[in-house]
Amino acid sequence: MTNVSIVEDHIEFGLVLRDIINAIDGFNVRGIYNSAEDMLSKIYVQPADIMLIDLRLPGMSGIELIMKLKVILPDAKLMVCSTHNDNDSIFEALRAGALGYLLKDSTTVQVQMAIKELRDGGSPMSPFIARKVVCAFHESVLKIDNGLSFREQEIIALLAQGTSNKEIADLLFISTGTVKTHVRNIYKKLHVTNRISAINKIKKN
Repeated sequence: MTNVSIVEDHIEFGLVLRDIINAIDGFNVRGIYNSAEDMLSKIYVQPADIMLIDLRLPGMSGIELIMKLKVILPDAKLMVCSTHNDNDSIFEALRAGALGYLLKDSTTVQVQMAIKELRDGGSPMSPFIARKVVCAFHESVLKIDNGLSFREQEIIALLAQGTSNKEIADLLFISTGTVKTHVRNIYKKLHVTNRISAINKIKKN
């Protein structure tokens, strides 16, 4: 059983999330907390594998909570669920240690898929958030003469986020085969043979 904690000061929304998550086979919401302080006070009494965290909370912010949790529970899988879609909120949360970022207008299916993906080692993001991350990465790699096309730079940005070929295909509305072709071309242009080497080479530049 995968245990989940929800940190959300809007009680009704927290209850909606609880019902959505409890409907997934193998998942159980251990607690809903209306503040970071409340959650931290019970963190060892009601331990969780996954924590879904709002950013705007009374008292300590969601960003501060994420930073503390990464120290206290370095193996915890933390995901933001927020209405905030501005660059500052997104990148501060990711830098703090969030592994995923959902917007509150996500559908039931999107939330359930994201929770399962997070459990399985992925970094789920709402499509709008993923696009912002890609664009930000793209702006940085555009300054580098690496010979990659616009589409290839989009794909290397997604690869850097740990996104699978299928997830990239879904986000960019192309086939998995097309993604694989682009990845092969990226490797060839960067003179590497695998994903890790490609990402490292882009970052070093």
